[in-house]
Amino acid sequence: MKKVFIDGSSGTTGLRIRERLAERGDIELVTVPYEMRHDQETRKKAMEEADIVFLCLPDDAAREAAAFAPEDTVIIDTSTAHRIDPDWTYGMAELSGQKEKIRNAKRIANPGCHASGFIALVQPLIEAGIVKTDALLTCFSLTGYSGGGKKMIAQYEEGNDPLLEAPRMYGLTQKHKHLPEMRVVCGLQNDPVFCPVVADYYSGMETVVSLFGSEINGTLEDIKNVFRKKYADGLIRYAESADESGFMSASSCRDTDIMEVSVYGNEDRILLVSRFDNLGKGASGAAIQNMNIVIGADETEGLVTGGMR
Repeated sequence: MKKVFIDGSSGTTGLRIRERLAERGDIELVTVPYEMRHDQETRKKAMEEADIVFLCLPDDAAREAAAFAPEDTVIIDTSTAHRIDPDWTYGMAELSGQKEKIRNAKRIANPGCHASGFIALVQPLIEAGIVKTDALLTCFSLTGYSGGGKKMIAQYEEGNDPLLEAPRMYGLTQKHKHLPEMRVVCGLQNDPVFCPVVADYYSGMETVVSLFGSEINGTLEDIKNVFRKKYADGLIRYAESADESGFMSASSCRDTDIMEVSVYGNEDRILLVSRFDNLGKGASGAAIQNMNIVIGADETEGLVTGGMR
């Protein structure tokens, strides 16, 4: 039985990880008293006792915790802090050759939610030579408010602000914290123009990348074939036709740990779409998937792999 400590178990990602792991017979959760949750020595002792540690902390706190964590303990960091750090393994198992790296890693950086949707769409096309590394890409990504953490959840659920009743763009300065990850992991030379949007629903994410046929090396069918082969099984799945009578809901994969990838448009203008739960494959689901790989369990153990539809 593997021992697991969740540092930051009261946040949205930590809570869902704890809920998933509490039901498993192969995991023993290491806990600390609530009043000692910020005490460094108490947390360090918990890390020393554990085989796996999830860091579900703000970036600065995650860097601090990683610095005093035992070298032989496997650390899975769900923050942004280490995602492009060359000393950390990027925890997206679906990337070519990445699963083996994760299996042998002691320091794993869990992917960001928006970034996961973007990378799942773009990286395989760059690898196949369909999209060039110097491409100028655009992306918009719709998310539920749970992605903003406890403060944003409280703001939406209090229901006192009429501005929260409609979708809201953010990241307007084009300095969103997921941009470096999106560029580096895909091997792009340029950051995409990125427009994240938060809306008045709890969870679910829909990430869209648009392409002009004249700017790619291939066809609409070539793109579909790449995704068919890449995502034939596993937690990321290619969906031949996933719309709902001409509409696409961002909630289609809510409360699951899967991601659905699909392609729309025509030979001139192409839409790449990924849909998933921002707290599932966009956070806690991916973290548990990484843990499963490390401990040699089935990759989907303890995860919800059935879609809503």
